[in-house]
Amino acid sequence: MELIGRRSEWRALLTSHRRAGAHVGLVPTMGALHAGHLSLVEAARRGCDVVAMTIFVNPLQFGDAADLGAYPRDLEADLTAAAGAGVDAVFAPSVEEMYPTGPPGTVVVPGPLAGLLEGRSRPGHFEGVATVVTKLFSLAGPCSAFFGEKDFQQLVVVRRLVTDLDLPVAVVGCPIVRDGDGLALSSRNRRLGPAERSAARLLYRALEAGRVVIESGGTPERAEQEMASLLATDELVRPDYAAAVDPDSLLPPGDAAGPVRLLVAAEVGPVRLIDNLAAGPAPGGRAIT
Repeated sequence: MELIGRRSEWRALLTSHRRAGAHVGLVPTMGALHAGHLSLVEAARRGCDVVAMTIFVNPLQFGDAADLGAYPRDLEADLTAAAGAGVDAVFAPSVEEMYPTGPPGTVVVPGPLAGLLEGRSRPGHFEGVATVVTKLFSLAGPCSAFFGEKDFQQLVVVRRLVTDLDLPVAVVGCPIVRDGDGLALSSRNRRLGPAERSAARLLYRALEAGRVVIESGGTPERAEQEMASLLATDELVRPDYAAAVDPDSLLPPGDAAGPVRLLVAAEVGPVRLIDNLAAGPAPGGRAIT
């Protein structure tokens, strides 16, 4: 496995693979790798000839310096995990390498999607995401890029970014990987104490409760109420939002009979956690208000 820290060398490497006829699969990460990340590598291995991973904790998407400082970093362990999963090359640049002139004067603003849900609570977050993703896509060139559905709003933002800017990238969404108790795998889970780890299971329980409402013919509004009520039952969980939205626009569903994406966010101890679940009404379901 090759480890590269320079932008020019990374671009040259992936260009050489494409010239040799290889289809490149890109797996962008911020490190602290877990089984969820490795499932993206597995998907890329199945569909691509070369798997290229990026490991970069992007300061532009952190509004809180303390949160940025606390984000887990262990490059040596990440490289061992990546090599074991079959990654062919890793790009792990420094902040100075990615932003050699300091914070960029040009940023990518992903429009109204950036102001919803996470965007309301984390102003500037998706501008940071969109800017670094655009840079990574520019460096990688034509490829397939693999993102986990756990960060569902991010996936929607990136897909819209690629469409609007005509980037030569196929964005592939991959299923959420969960622990046995339902908690979605996240690098941030490492910061949870035992009691907080137990309380964090409430996010998935809330999503499941919302799914039952939708698939029993209930309205999105009722699903939101059910999720919010459940999230409020544990003092260690400080809910931010519980939403039932259209999976493409992230707005309230225009058709109660169509697919719905349920999303929740909460602070558990020192950690902000997000999760989501697809839901749809059962055939013949009756709307319950």
